[in-house]
Amino acid sequence: MVTTVKDVKTGAEALTTDKELTAPAVKPVTLPSENPVVYPLTLPEPAARTQTPAVGQRASRPDGRLHGLGQTKYIDDLTFPHMIHAKILRSAHPHARIISVDTSEAEAMPGVFATLTGKEIPVNSFGPTLQDQPVLAGDIVRHRGDGVAAVAAVTEQIAADALEKIKVEYEPLPAVFDPVEALKDEIKVHAPNSNIYASKVIRKGDVDKALAESDHVFHREFRTQFVEHVPLEPHSSVAMWDGNGRVTIYSSLGRITLGREDLSRTLRIPQNRVRLIGTIVGGNFGGKNEITNEPILALLSKKTGRPVKCTYTRGDEFVSSTIRHPFIMDYTTGVNNEGKILARKIRLVLDGGAYCSWTGTTIGKGSILAPGPYNIDNLLVEAYAVYTNKTTTGAMRGFGAPQVCFAYESQMDDIAVALGIDPLEIRLRNAFSENSFSPTSQVLQSVAIKESLLQASDRFGWKE
Repeated sequence: MVTTVKDVKTGAEALTTDKELTAPAVKPVTLPSENPVVYPLTLPEPAARTQTPAVGQRASRPDGRLHGLGQTKYIDDLTFPHMIHAKILRSAHPHARIISVDTSEAEAMPGVFATLTGKEIPVNSFGPTLQDQPVLAGDIVRHRGDGVAAVAAVTEQIAADALEKIKVEYEPLPAVFDPVEALKDEIKVHAPNSNIYASKVIRKGDVDKALAESDHVFHREFRTQFVEHVPLEPHSSVAMWDGNGRVTIYSSLGRITLGREDLSRTLRIPQNRVRLIGTIVGGNFGGKNEITNEPILALLSKKTGRPVKCTYTRGDEFVSSTIRHPFIMDYTTGVNNEGKILARKIRLVLDGGAYCSWTGTTIGKGSILAPGPYNIDNLLVEAYAVYTNKTTTGAMRGFGAPQVCFAYESQMDDIAVALGIDPLEIRLRNAFSENSFSPTSQVLQSVAIKESLLQASDRFGWKE
C-alpha cells in the first residue's frame, strides 16, 4: 500500500510504503570487519589544566565563605516544626545505688511532655570497646556525670526546671579516685569485676641484667592530668520518628557508622530503621567519637511524637563527655657513660574513669610508644587501665601518645644534664634510623628522625 506523507516543515508531499513507515527510525550501521573502531589511549588535556596545576595554587575551602560570613548551620541552629527540648539529670553521688526515681512532679508541670529513666531503655548499655556504660543509669551510678533521668519540655528552661522536681533516692557506696588505689581492688567500681580491665606487656631482651650492667641508672615518676576537649560547639543532637517507624537523628557525632550501630543496639531496632545524619562539627578532637544523648532523644521523641533536641551545657561537657586519660608513668632507664640507652623499664597506670570508652586503643598506643623513638635492646613495658569513680576517659588527639612523649623526653633531658651531654646529641646517639626495630620488633622504614632533628636544630639556631 502506498501512502502520501506531508512534511510538516516544508509542506512537501512524498509517497511512501507501509514497509517504510514501520521501519526503525535509525537504521543500524554495519561496519566492515576490516575497519575496527580504535579508541584513543590518551585523552587531550585542557590548556587551563596545564597552566594552573593544583600544587602551589591557592585553593578555597568549599565551606570557607559560609564560615567567614557566619552562615554555617551547626546543629543547634537547626529547628523543626513542633520541636521540643530535653535536659538530663546528673547523679548527685560519684558512686551510689539507686533506690528509686520519682518523676511524677516533673511530669505534672505545665509544658513538660515526657520523662525517661534508665529502666525504659531497651538495651541500657553502650561503648566502642566494652559495652559497660549505661545510657541512663539503672541501678548504680559510677560517677557524677551519669545521667539518672531525662525530661522533654516546650523550652530548655522548663526542662531544666523540671529536673529539680525529680526525686532520686540513693544509697551511697564507697568510691575510689586514685588509680593506684584502684589497682588494689579494695573498692570495686564494677563489682564483682576487677578494676583492672585492660593491660599490655611488651618484653624485649633482659632488662634486669642490662640495668645491672649500666654505668648510670635513672628513675623518675611522671604524671599527667585530665584534659577536656572544650570544643566551641558542645554535644548536640535532634531526634524524630516518621510514620513508618524509622528514627532520624541529627548529631555532631564524628563516627556516624559506629554511632548508628550503637543506636540500633540500644534502641533494639534494625539498622535500616536508623538514619544518623552527621552535621557540620564545631570541634571534635576525639571527644565526639561515641554516642551520648542520642538514644535518650530517640526514646523521648517516640514518646511525644515530636522532634526533640538536646544541647549540652558547658557543665555537661566537663562532667559527662569523655576526656583525656591521666597517666602515672614510672621510668627506669640504664645508660652507659656515652649516653647510649642500654635498658628501659616502664610501668603505666591509666586512669580510665567510670567506663572503658576508647581505653583499649589508648593503652595499646601508649604502651608501644612509651619507650620513645630510640633503639633499646632491653625493654619492659607494663601497662594497666583501671576504673575509678571519675569522669570517663576516652579518645583525645593522640590516644596515649602525648602522655608518654612527655615522660620519655623529660627523662632524656634529665640524662643529658646529668652526663653533661648536649640534649640534641644524646637523642642523635639513640634515635631510630632506617631498618631499626620498634619495641614490638617491627622493621621501620622511611625513618627520618635524625634528619628532622638536624634540620630543625639548624633552622632554630640550636648551636648558636
